[in-house]
Amino acid sequence: MNDIPAPRQANGHTVADLKPFASVDGWIFDLDNTLYPRHANLFLQVDQRIHDYVGRLLKMGPTEAHAVQKDYYRRYGTTLRGLMEEHGIKPDEFLEFVHDIDHSVVQPDPRLAAALQRLPGRKFIFTNGSKAHAEKVAARLGITDHFEDIFDIVRAGLLPKPNRETYDGFIAETGIDPARAAMFEDLSRNLAVPAALGMRTVLVVPGGTAEVFHEDWEVEGRNEPHVEFLTDDLGAFLETVLDAIPAA
Repeated sequence: MNDIPAPRQANGHTVADLKPFASVDGWIFDLDNTLYPRHANLFLQVDQRIHDYVGRLLKMGPTEAHAVQKDYYRRYGTTLRGLMEEHGIKPDEFLEFVHDIDHSVVQPDPRLAAALQRLPGRKFIFTNGSKAHAEKVAARLGITDHFEDIFDIVRAGLLPKPNRETYDGFIAETGIDPARAAMFEDLSRNLAVPAALGMRTVLVVPGGTAEVFHEDWEVEGRNEPHVEFLTDDLGAFLETVLDAIPAA
């Protein structure tokens, strides 16, 4: 499989041995900008809807609404959590409004679907978004049947990653063993707790480069020890893992 790019660690070195994944029987995937590529720009639609919601709710202009939105996202993990904490909003209307988007921009990914199907063990989507949004994305990608469950922001009690309680709740509900699990994320900060729990951690970055992020703060921590592997092609990375582990 010479056409598959080798996975890279966060420090840029080529990974020669992926055998630690041989013990993994719990595969956990973030949704947005992880299971589908960032260049699909799906989350940009969500981001704009959040921006519009903040502006309408707080009666702000575009610049001020953007600043508040990103401040809450950075400090609370999601803008929703910030609006709940600081303005007491109820989540249902927010989640319905911000996920009312065009999911058709997400294209089927047969390569990813085939790799997910081959992974040994249980597979989960673990997202700060809604279950309805995750189901629509999974259907577009053609991967719905490959996941045992979707653990969304509502299941998390509206407490988003990277809060430790959210991961504890996920583990309690699913019964996975963190020492036999792997977490795939597009934000480094959301991998700190999984690494501390003993999971394998993989940071998924934009295709074609390991250097492009939308916000400066998103880059923070990607070279920290809690980011074990780095890839800009999830399907190719999973194929390489499958080639490396005896269970495949």
